Amino acid sequence: MADSAVLVGGPDDLLERIVAAPAPGEDLKIPHRGGYEHFKPTSRHQDGPQGPLPVYEWWERTEIAE
Repeated sequence: MADSAVLVGGPDDLLERIVAAPAPGEDLKIPHRGGYEHFKPTSRHQDGPQGPLPVYEWWERTEIAE
């Protein structure tokens, strides 16, 4: 299992594109600009510093309730 995952899509100012990987099959929720960017796992992999990393693709943004 990879320790990291690659994020594709989402806001251009989301600078961290290699992040800690969640448990297999789980979505990623990244805090960003007063909300969360949501990424879903794909079947793709991309070469990274640790070898092939799972790719997570952006699918929505939610706001943090105040």
